[in-house]
Amino acid sequence: MWFSYMLLGISLSAPVGPVNVAQIKAGLRGGFWNAWFVGIGAMCADVVFMLLIYFGAAAYVTTPLAKLIIWILGCGVLLKLGYDSIRDARTVIDKGDSGGPARKESIGSSFLSGFLIAIANPMNIVFWIGIYGSVMTKTLESSGNGQALWLSCAIFAGVCLWDFTVSLLVHLSRRAVSPRLMKWISIVAGWSLIGFGVYFGYSAIQQTILLLRG
Repeated sequence: MWFSYMLLGISLSAPVGPVNVAQIKAGLRGGFWNAWFVGIGAMCADVVFMLLIYFGAAAYVTTPLAKLIIWILGCGVLLKLGYDSIRDARTVIDKGDSGGPARKESIGSSFLSGFLIAIANPMNIVFWIGIYGSVMTKTLESSGNGQALWLSCAIFAGVCLWDFTVSLLVHLSRRAVSPRLMKWISIVAGWSLIGFGVYFGYSAIQQTILLLRG
């Protein structure tokens, strides 16, 4: 059962989303540790969600007003990170063509990016509440708190394994990526983040309309 829950954690992390995009971009620019710390930042946000659900506080982040605030934060964070990615693409190609190293993001910045993307992603919140919440409810009813905590660790281990694997694969492949290709990857990653941000902004507008009508 423990390994099946670890596979669940991998499944929760595998779909391509803002965190994976940011992790790949950070890994190509800075290497393993930058990608890994984006993942660690996102995992810290996952822990926050898991604790909220485990202690029964999930209802407070699913109220209409809380959803609106989270949509707005998610929109702002992703638009900013997407803009930075596109802006920095020029730096990548300039430094690469001149023979010098491209500007490397600090590990602390990578961690903060991962945390902010994950904590301000309403899709992430809904995903954890919908999947993890239902799993924990069933486990608590049948096995108690101890087993639920043990299986929560299995889910988190799966998330950790996935992020580590992505970071390692990106690090190993970055030497084959030319500065020009890295520029376009950075641009595509930036527009992907902006696309997610626009979607969150649209959802915030819809949520505002629902609040005003209510």
